[in-house]
Amino acid sequence: MRYITGAVALGAALVLGTLATTAHAVAAPAQPTRTGGLYAPTALVLTAGQGESRATATVQRAVTLNCMPGATGSHPNPKAACAELRTVAGDFNAVTTAPSDRLCTREWNPFVVTADGVWQGKRVSYTYTFANSCAMADGIGAVFDF
Repeated sequence: MRYITGAVALGAALVLGTLATTAHAVAAPAQPTRTGGLYAPTALVLTAGQGESRATATVQRAVTLNCMPGATGSHPNPKAACAELRTVAGDFNAVTTAPSDRLCTREWNPFVVTADGVWQGKRVSYTYTFANSCAMADGIGAVFDF
């Protein structure tokens, strides 16, 4: 009887040790290979259209932009767009309102750009209205250049 109790105790210890090892392996967080650690997601839909506001504009172009874990999407130059956003810490105002020496007419023929999605794990919804196509061409930076 003594040997049976010892065998049961040994078997239980082996089973518990195996379960603890398996549980630890399953519970370990996944480590992306590109950054060496976890990353906050960045995925955006960017649009450009003619009109005075987001609600009334006719969307002429739309692209996707993903910056983490790598620069991808349908944006024509995702690496430059992601680099520009990282430089300004995701501040879309800094991208669209940068000072310029370009001269444009003062006609009112508005163009709207929007950005919706997630920037480094935080929800974003951005809209900016340019006075005309000249002002837009001057102020879009790499992010809205599509």
